[in-house]
Amino acid sequence: MMQLKPRTLRLFNLIALSSGLIFLLSHVTLAQGESSDHAIAKFNWFQAVILGMVQGLTEFLPISSTAHLKVVPVALGWGDPGVAFTAVIQLGSIAAVLWYFWSDLSQITKGMIKAIRKSDYQSHDFRLGVGIALGTLPIVFCGLLMKLLIRDLDNSPLRSIGVIAGASIVMALLLALSEKISTHKRSFKELSWQDGLLMGLAQSLALIPGVSRSGSTITSGLFLNLERATAARFSFLLGIPAITLAGLVELKEVFDVGLSNDIIVPLIVGVISSAIFSYLAIAWLIRYLQKQDTWIFVWYRLGFGIFILGSMFFS
Repeated sequence: MMQLKPRTLRLFNLIALSSGLIFLLSHVTLAQGESSDHAIAKFNWFQAVILGMVQGLTEFLPISSTAHLKVVPVALGWGDPGVAFTAVIQLGSIAAVLWYFWSDLSQITKGMIKAIRKSDYQSHDFRLGVGIALGTLPIVFCGLLMKLLIRDLDNSPLRSIGVIAGASIVMALLLALSEKISTHKRSFKELSWQDGLLMGLAQSLALIPGVSRSGSTITSGLFLNLERATAARFSFLLGIPAITLAGLVELKEVFDVGLSNDIIVPLIVGVISSAIFSYLAIAWLIRYLQKQDTWIFVWYRLGFGIFILGSMFFS
């Protein structure tokens, strides 16, 4: 009998868990009835594959998943997927990042427990764990603050196409500046909890659509003189709690909408597509940045922002 590799088996387990959650949500929402005015968007399986691909690639590349999931389907004439659909297929990205970094997470967790037992608070694993924990606090605090202060966040000017374009251009310029002035010399072993906190502060900017969570953290990592691949790797580790918490919070929206049986299969397809392309994006970016710089993303973000502004101007 064929034996699956541990990473492959973990992916299947995580996708199965995500799919099971979708079925659970479907029964809950069907029982409640489609009383919401913002029912979850309906897409066929092909559209779900494309949207899952967009989610997977842009979640971890420094180009903003929120911006692309809003702009790409609208440009294709499919309409805005909305918060509920995006929240469900984001489960695939969560599965992929957990799958890819499972050994790192296990090592950090075991290392922290060992360090606490021995009072070795200078150990690398302890510093990483504390850095990830502290780095998660700013985005949680700012996210809750935005929910409290902005009544209808999803339809607020903060999430407008103009803001997305402006944020994309500004972050492209900041990434270019960090690429220019960084020494790119600090390795993964030299990371400290202070790096986690500073990159976490930058991560909170990703609450503004178009900024990009990975883009803001990688940019801040370069400003801290980290190696490019180290900045990307720590960006992904730092993003695990943030992405997971954001996905769970947004999934609450699913309970408020009708989830009919005819969209369950496309949703599952979207989750699987998102998981596969998220994993490929993580693996490719880390390998790419081991030998290449980030200028390709600078030019892409500039072009993306200018394209959106041009479309607004001529529409």
